Amino acid sequence: MGICNNRNIIITGAGGGLGRAYAIALAVEGAGVIVNDIRREAAEAVVAEIRAAGGKAIANSDDITSMTGAAAIVKAGIDAFGDVHGVVNNAGIVRDRMFASMSEEEWDLVIKVHLKGHFCIANTLVKHWRDQVKAGAKVDARIINTSSGAGLQGNIGQSNYSAAKGGIASLTLVQAAELGRYGITANALAPAARTSMTEGPFGAMMKKPEDGSFDHYAPENVAPLVVWLCSPLSAHVSGKVFEVEGGKLSIATGWKTGPIRDKKARWNPAELTDVVDTLIAESPKPQKVYGT
Repeated sequence: MGICNNRNIIITGAGGGLGRAYAIALAVEGAGVIVNDIRREAAEAVVAEIRAAGGKAIANSDDITSMTGAAAIVKAGIDAFGDVHGVVNNAGIVRDRMFASMSEEEWDLVIKVHLKGHFCIANTLVKHWRDQVKAGAKVDARIINTSSGAGLQGNIGQSNYSAAKGGIASLTLVQAAELGRYGITANALAPAARTSMTEGPFGAMMKKPEDGSFDHYAPENVAPLVVWLCSPLSAHVSGKVFEVEGGKLSIATGWKTGPIRDKKARWNPAELTDVVDTLIAESPKPQKVYGT
């Protein structure tokens, strides 16, 4: 018996890297897996691997960035397994460029795949789960989003990606606050692992060790948390952003109101220098933007 028996989970971008690791780990724990990837052959290869090991999976290559595509993905899962109980929003791309040199197309495409892609499929599923609740069913559903350290701290050369991933972290908080009434939890991941998106800038640092020691950046290290978040065991946890790297696990604390100075009247612009400098000195030092 696995901890995800009788659970059916959609994973986007599951044809390789982190998504593939999640799909295989979920199948091992009994889940029916909808392996979504625009690369149909990659999705089918992962499905074949899961089925060869005795697991349940189907391949899907519909577009996550449109409501039509999202509806087709959800329908495929329901048709194959009877229902869908969660989504792992994992698909993503990068178009790295320094901000001053970034094109409109590079900005729009990254925002579309990451931020809109997260919206379309989650919104489609939420309506499905809400309808079930209204019909008297008990729902125990999961939204698992993918943010990034770049979304939490920022990263030089990735203003588009950082903005999208920061938006996803905030989206997760709102989803958790709004959707708990329907039996839906929403959490996010900020994983550090070896994937096609990290091969360029972090390829040397993240390469697999040749001496057989612990592979710190293996995508499989992130999968146990994803499996747990998809399972009934995590029903009490929502609105969290988990940072995962190797064997390390933490929960990001996020933005919160810092020290306050209240004049009880309107500030004069000229007097704000000392006030702001004092507030900065009294505030916790933020983590540095990556690359600085």
